[in-house]
Amino acid sequence: MNIGIMGTGNIANYLLESINEEKQIGGTVTAIFGRNREAGGQLEDKYKARFYQDFESFIGSDIDIVVEAAAVEVAAAYSLPVLENRKDLIVSSIGAFADGEFLEVVRKTAGANGRTVQLPSGAVGGLDLLKSANATGGLEKVTITTRKSPASLGLEGISGERQLFDGPAGEAIRKFPKNVNVALALSLAGIGTEKTRVMVIADPSVERNTHTIEAEGSFGSMAATIENLPMPGNPKTSYLAALSVLAALKNQGNPIVIG
Repeated sequence: MNIGIMGTGNIANYLLESINEEKQIGGTVTAIFGRNREAGGQLEDKYKARFYQDFESFIGSDIDIVVEAAAVEVAAAYSLPVLENRKDLIVSSIGAFADGEFLEVVRKTAGANGRTVQLPSGAVGGLDLLKSANATGGLEKVTITTRKSPASLGLEGISGERQLFDGPAGEAIRKFPKNVNVALALSLAGIGTEKTRVMVIADPSVERNTHTIEAEGSFGSMAATIENLPMPGNPKTSYLAALSVLAALKNQGNPIVIG
């Protein structure tokens, strides 16, 4: 399996190290697409994967699957061209799919080209439970409470805990586009962006990004808390988010699917 990565940041670097150096999956990153020539050149030299600044050259190379590991804008701009070129796609910046109409276009394009789009679980768990609970529409209530340090939310000078938001996931995604991808993941797996409740709290005392998920329905109830360590060198990115992309790649072609 030849893998192409869109992005030259922390997650891209982690995937290249895990795949090309540590051989953690049965595949190789052979192509990298990005705009930063300096960063891309460094990755190319270190991991022996060709760097492209031109998308057509990148997508035309000998790759089987594309991983978006850049930003919402990149996912929005290139998801359709990737699928139209008959490549499977893994998207880490799932905020691009906050637009329901765009999500539906991507769904139809993937189907028309016989491709798949995978949205990894990112910084949270429990998505499989939500999907199961809602299989017959029996999921009634989903709430996620996110606690982050003020710095990771772009705030300074806050001495005590402060609630920044309490409302539907759709509005939370618009207000905090870089901080609540987890809310969108839960919404897509469960009852949608308007019914999923989100609370965002800036808390100077927290050392880890913390997400508490609560759900109720005909299945019963669940509660789970995830305390995420950040990626080394990037406090705004969860380490678990990078691991979830690696796991998605590892499961490609697996004849046994769990969950």
